[in-house]
Amino acid sequence: MKNKILLHICCAPDATYPFTVLSKEFEVMGYFYGSNIHPKDEYDKRLEAVVKLSKAWSFPTMVDKYDPQRWLKEVEGLENEPEGGKRCQRCFYIQLKRATEIAKEENIAIFTTTLTISPHKDVKLINEIGKELAKEAGLIFLDIVFRKKGGFKRSVELSKELGLYRQNYCGCVFSLKGGEKGDGTG
Repeated sequence: MKNKILLHICCAPDATYPFTVLSKEFEVMGYFYGSNIHPKDEYDKRLEAVVKLSKAWSFPTMVDKYDPQRWLKEVEGLENEPEGGKRCQRCFYIQLKRATEIAKEENIAIFTTTLTISPHKDVKLINEIGKELAKEAGLIFLDIVFRKKGGFKRSVELSKELGLYRQNYCGCVFSLKGGEKGDGTG
């Protein structure tokens, strides 16, 4: 019997390759957090894609409550930070903290995140946050850099094969306003 792992999912395209890697060794449970996503219709598109992937590959996925006002309150004071700055760091923390809580609630000792697939994200920082939160909670954070070894490229291919919606900005109102590169890499 395989050990369970909670896979924090930021979006369906970014979950494709990590799922293929993790499912070889683990029973994967997805967890979608999207309170940072703006506007609501964008959230709905991303949620629909996560559900589509979960059904296509037959793995359970929990969906957290959409609460953008709470997320905005949590990043208050960081609105003018550049992409990749302190606001993004706080957002990673918020998402991974919630994933830690879900893992504890579900009695899943190991968790990881799809955030490390993106070539635009600070994977060292993401993994440091994940490991620190896991340590505090008595869990294990699997610090895989999914973008390595062609992981990002493979996620793009898998997304196209599955016909998944692929966004062109990370998700928050500030990344949308900031004109983040519209290359579908989120």
